[in-house]
Amino acid sequence: MSLLGGWFRSSSSNSSSTDSLRAKEYLVKERENLADAMKWTSLIMNDDIDGASEGLERGDSSFHTLGAGVTSFMRSVLGFEKEVMVSTAAKLNDCETKAWADYKRVQKYQSTIPDRLYPPGTEYELVRAEAQLMGAVVGVLNESIVEAMKSFYKLRKAFIILDSIVAAETKASAALASERQQENGKPRDATQTPEKAQSVRNSVNLSRPSSPLEMQSLQSSIADANDEVKITDTMDVFVHSGTNMCFGLLLLILSLVPPAFSKILSVVGFHGDRARGIRMLWRAAAHNNINGALAGMMLLGYYNGLLGTVDILPAQQDYDADAESVGPPHDKCRQLLADLRSRYPDSRMWRVEEARLYANDKNLPQAVELLATGKESPMKQITAVNYFELGINAMILQDWNLMRDTFLRCLTISDWSPGMYYYMAGCAALELYRDAKHNAEADADTIKSLKDKAEDYLREVPRKSGKQRLMARQLPLETFAQRKVQKWEDRAKTLDIDLADAVGSSPALEICYIWNGQKRMTDRELSLALHHLDWTRCTIATGNLKDADEVAVWAVTRASILQGQGKVAEAIAILEENVLRHDRAEFKGGHRDDYVLPVANYELAVIAWTECCNPPDGTSQEISEWRRAKAAQCQEYLEKVKSWESYVLDARVGMRVQSGLETLKWLKKKMEWS
Repeated sequence: MSLLGGWFRSSSSNSSSTDSLRAKEYLVKERENLADAMKWTSLIMNDDIDGASEGLERGDSSFHTLGAGVTSFMRSVLGFEKEVMVSTAAKLNDCETKAWADYKRVQKYQSTIPDRLYPPGTEYELVRAEAQLMGAVVGVLNESIVEAMKSFYKLRKAFIILDSIVAAETKASAALASERQQENGKPRDATQTPEKAQSVRNSVNLSRPSSPLEMQSLQSSIADANDEVKITDTMDVFVHSGTNMCFGLLLLILSLVPPAFSKILSVVGFHGDRARGIRMLWRAAAHNNINGALAGMMLLGYYNGLLGTVDILPAQQDYDADAESVGPPHDKCRQLLADLRSRYPDSRMWRVEEARLYANDKNLPQAVELLATGKESPMKQITAVNYFELGINAMILQDWNLMRDTFLRCLTISDWSPGMYYYMAGCAALELYRDAKHNAEADADTIKSLKDKAEDYLREVPRKSGKQRLMARQLPLETFAQRKVQKWEDRAKTLDIDLADAVGSSPALEICYIWNGQKRMTDRELSLALHHLDWTRCTIATGNLKDADEVAVWAVTRASILQGQGKVAEAIAILEENVLRHDRAEFKGGHRDDYVLPVANYELAVIAWTECCNPPDGTSQEISEWRRAKAAQCQEYLEKVKSWESYVLDARVGMRVQSGLETLKWLKKKMEWS
């Protein structure tokens, strides 16, 4: 044997040993950085965003930079402040750059890094993807259409990164399944080498994962032995939980976008998958870290917030495990909320989520009690969300004083949409004026004061609107409010009357319908709503107010309330007589309400769904045929609304349509209808 060859082997061995030592030191340091960054970032979930920022500034790792980006991002999306958005975009760009540099650096140690579930450097790829996702959201919220288009590119990059990480995990899971087959005496996959199986076995545990939520019922429903692995490496836990949180959210959001917007996304290759997205979010929520908390917050927001405004949901008698993507699993949501409140007891956000649960259960007084009491959050953004929810619930209860005062309070703590806040306050003040006008005991000064206030608030709407933009466009709800006020101003001028007297059927209950408030009303609120909708509450002769679109708005609102009372035939009749018989042209142009026709068709879809879920008595075959026919009818109406031309509330209605179509898709699969 050559002595020279031995010398080279010795040199190579020493070099390898040095590289291994450096790799070990590097990995230890990065684990420390990760733990420290996640510790500080978790303070966000306890409403201590200032403490999180202060702690994260002490570190300079990619994980600290990501945490700083998250804190700034939370300020951006909750507060909609222009300067904060600009600062956030810059921080996220820096985070992306740093994570890429760290990813390249770790490749030098690739051959000496111990076996893990994910390839070396995956943690930095996740950081890049998270920064890109947040950057994309900020870009879409930006006033510039150019920034919004750049955001789609960022979304695509994040999608590709996250998809590759999931593919790596899937490959490892497949190797585990192959190893399990071998242990059970089954044939082994020829492509699975002993070395690969041993590598995977070193990095993961085959046993069923135990949920950090420490609730047996929730643990069994979240964990799935077929597609989960128990991960022991701390860096892998971060990647696993973060990837499931981010990719799950991305897939969910892409499945929610309105039809017109989804066409744009499909051009660049984006496709949502609601069922898969929800599964991934629940998987992430099982981890006791910031990724798990964020996933939990997103799940609660989806179930309590978005689905709280959706009508076409699985009936209780049909609900199964696959229905979790289209309808709230109430027990799991309550358990998840209880866990998050125990982990982050100082956060006001969980109180808001609990109030949403009560509201969706039609217990509005309890929801109001929760939102109106307790310690205020030190984060003004959370405080703004709290008061907005309180205002919405006051509107549904038809407590006009509370509604007015709450939205006026929103003006002092939030810049989201001053025009909309004034509109909501003006609608409530108008109802108070009408109450006084029809009260024989009210004095003239009180009536005039209430009238003047209502007019003052409504006239502020056009003056305060237009500051917030979405993809260079004004917020749709502000456009809606401005059209309404301008219509009343024009009518007042034409009839030579005051603004407050030129208003037709209750605008407060119209906006309540837009928030789907009737869904959360008890019999008491439904009856009260019919009273407030009565034309006799108008303060001038109603013949001057009953334009075609004004009557159509009244009809849509009234029909939704009648449906809530179970008076389906009356609801259909009022829609056909006052809305559906009209041509589209009658609701176009000027300040007319162009949303009433598509919304009337949507209401027919809701009625068909209600009938589908409540079939008449009969044989099992008769019931199945009835339900199938009603489901088909529901889908026909939804598809009609989906393909409708642009109108002022198309995005808002479009989300309800998309959710309805997803529910129908689930039911067809469940019932095995072709």
